[in-house]
Amino acid sequence: MVPDPTKHTGRWIVYRQIDGVREYDAPAHAHTMAKTAGKSKEKYQDQFRHSCGQDKKEDSLLLNRLSFRLEIYPLQMSKSALEFSQGGSHENLHGILVETLHQVLNYPMDNLVNYKQILLNIEPRIPPDHRTAIEAVHAEIPADDLYLEVIDNNVILYLNRVNMDVLIQLRDRFPGSILTQVAEAVSSIKSYGIKGRKRIFVDYNAERKVQNRKKKEESRGKYFYANDHPFQTMVNEIPGSLVNRIICGDSETILTLLPDNCIDLVFTSPPYNFGLDYHEQEDEHFWEKYFDKLFCVFRECIRVLKFGGRIIVNIQPMFSDYIPSHHMISRFFLEEKLIWKGEILWEKNNYNCKYTAWGSWKSPSSPYLKYTWEFLEIFCKGDLKKAGDRDNIDITDEEFKAWVVAKWSIAPERKMKKTGHPAMFPEELVRRVLKLFSYQRDIILDPFNGAGTTTAVAKSMNRRFLGIDISDEYCQKAENRL
Repeated sequence: MVPDPTKHTGRWIVYRQIDGVREYDAPAHAHTMAKTAGKSKEKYQDQFRHSCGQDKKEDSLLLNRLSFRLEIYPLQMSKSALEFSQGGSHENLHGILVETLHQVLNYPMDNLVNYKQILLNIEPRIPPDHRTAIEAVHAEIPADDLYLEVIDNNVILYLNRVNMDVLIQLRDRFPGSILTQVAEAVSSIKSYGIKGRKRIFVDYNAERKVQNRKKKEESRGKYFYANDHPFQTMVNEIPGSLVNRIICGDSETILTLLPDNCIDLVFTSPPYNFGLDYHEQEDEHFWEKYFDKLFCVFRECIRVLKFGGRIIVNIQPMFSDYIPSHHMISRFFLEEKLIWKGEILWEKNNYNCKYTAWGSWKSPSSPYLKYTWEFLEIFCKGDLKKAGDRDNIDITDEEFKAWVVAKWSIAPERKMKKTGHPAMFPEELVRRVLKLFSYQRDIILDPFNGAGTTTAVAKSMNRRFLGIDISDEYCQKAENRL
């Protein structure tokens, strides 16, 4: 059966028909095929003409050497071309090919369909009934949506959009066929849009892109709030006596021993010393005193951080007393001219939290909001891009794809009683932060190191470290974990 050219758009298909068996060859739209071949339009035109016997080759010689037919969609074929495609007269083949070539090369490329291409290797061989299954796909799924090409034991899936219900029904109709792998490949794609009943895999987010984004950024400037920062790009070496150390003392004082621009990444969680029994800290701090002290430590962290280095602060949405701590900390870093990289929501799924008050029970008067998550606020010094040796990257493809989705579901630390520390984050949280935001051999600083989770994970992941805490007891526990 010859497909109706008026019902197909944006596709052109070349295939051989030898001894009555149809073998598909290179279905693609013209500009994609030319790009794949690495040829310019002119060179591709010459190659096409040569294959059509235009270089002084007789049409009869061409037909003896290779019997094939052209189907061009959505181009309107001449009557003689349609007769040829139906197995009719072979007269005027040369003219037909020249005419169709002219149409293909002059067809507006904007009207052609873009596809996501997926190569499937079928082992040990493609099932013998694959042609029947493929023909069913092409009969029931528009070529603009999905198309299959078979070359040897490979199936090339050209995917634009698809109704998964239809594809699954086709798979079930041909059990054991290549459609099983086709359906699995499509189902495995997790990034897509939805329109009607179809999944959209190409340009599904085009409407959300900012038009002329680069020009607009150039005119108004990226992160305008940090453009007049005072930071220098030079890098200094941290004293060897402070590398891979746990130091007991006040962070504000200890950090003065470090030169400017010597730390690659700061990862910490400020002490939760309001309403919790945090060792050797007063519980009755005034908020002003608390933030004054915290920001003094953070200013030292900014000073010792390298240009392009990151500061990542793990913070609860609210300590107590309705103080929006994460907002206040973020505002501080912005005022210090750091660039906001983003934030990660750490979902702890901790519904059995310690504080069980409901506020105004079953009343809009003053309900108490509970949080099962915390934030990781991420800031950069001077530049969003961090310099580093590619050989020292240790994050895998799968980890990167999963972790750049800025919601991490990680259970809270369950061993706090063992260490005697009331507010530890889990090792998995540190592991993800270090892999995603630092290189091996980078220097990691935690100015509120507590029982030493940051430093222990840093050592295990081939990072250098410096941990500081005011508690002798916690510093000893941190040493024991190394």
